[in-house]
Amino acid sequence: MAWTNPLSFLPEPTPVLILISVLLVVSIPLLLHLIIYSTTSDTLPTILLIGPSGAGKTALVTLLERGRPTATRTSQTPHTVEVSLPVKTPVASSRFRSPNDPTWEVTKKLLVQDTPGHGKLRHYAMDSISKPQSLQGIIFVVDAADLSSEAREGARQAAEYLHDVFLQLQKRATSSKSSRAPKEMPVLVAANKLDLFTALPAPLVKSTLESEITKLRKSLSAGLLDSGVGAKDLDAAEEHDWLGEVGDGPFEFSQLQEFNVQVQILGGNVTGVDGSDVKQWWNWIGSIL
Repeated sequence: MAWTNPLSFLPEPTPVLILISVLLVVSIPLLLHLIIYSTTSDTLPTILLIGPSGAGKTALVTLLERGRPTATRTSQTPHTVEVSLPVKTPVASSRFRSPNDPTWEVTKKLLVQDTPGHGKLRHYAMDSISKPQSLQGIIFVVDAADLSSEAREGARQAAEYLHDVFLQLQKRATSSKSSRAPKEMPVLVAANKLDLFTALPAPLVKSTLESEITKLRKSLSAGLLDSGVGAKDLDAAEEHDWLGEVGDGPFEFSQLQEFNVQVQILGGNVTGVDGSDVKQWWNWIGSIL
C-alpha cells in the first residue's frame, strides 16, 4: 500500500497565504492586548472624598488635581474633579504589564468627588455610597492633630461620621438580595496634618477611632434600652444597626472584612513647612485602580 502524506490536503503555500498567516500571527496578540487592557466603560473610576469639616478634604482635592494645595473655604455642595495619577505611581491593573510595554508610563485618570463635611450636609456622601455605580473607593480624611485633643470632641465627631459610613456599607452587603457578595469597597482613613507636633501617628489614629466607635455602639444600644424597646425588638434593631461583630467586645476595622469592606489607615499631610507628603495616599489610589 502506497504511503500517503497526511498533510497532502493542505493547500500549496502561496505569497497570499503566507501574507495572511503573517498578519494573523502579528494581529492576534495585539488584539488580545487591546481587549485585556482597554477600559470596558467610558466612565472614569471615582474616589469619594469624605470626612469632618476642617479635616483638609478640599485642600487635598486641589493638591491631587493641580499638584499643589491652594487656599480653600468650607464646601457647601459636592464637586467633582478629574485627576491624573502620577506616572510613577504603581497601578494594580498594570501589575501584569511588561515594563517594556510603551503604555507602561501612560497616566491613569480618575474622578475625585469632594463632599461637604458639615453634619447637615453629609447626606451627599451617603447618597453616593448607596448608589456606587463607578465608585472605586472611599477616602475618609481626618485631622490627626484634632484627634489628640484632651476634650476628645474631634475624635468623637470623626468616629460618629465614620460609624455611619461603615454602617451604610455594611447594610449594602446584608440587605443584598443577590447570592453574590457585593463589590469590594476599599476605604482609606487618611490621617492628615502629620506634620504638626500634636498629630497622632497612623496606628494611634486607628486605635483612637476604634475605641470611640466602640463607645458609640454601647451608647446607641443603651439608648434603645432607655426608649423602652422590648427585648425581641431590641435584638432585631441591634442586628440591623449594629456595626461589626455583635457582642460586648471592642470594635475593630478588621470586622468589616466580612462585609467586603477593606480599611487601611495611612498618614500624610496636604500642607506643611516642608511641603506636601501624600505619596502613601497616591499609592493607595493606584492599588485600587
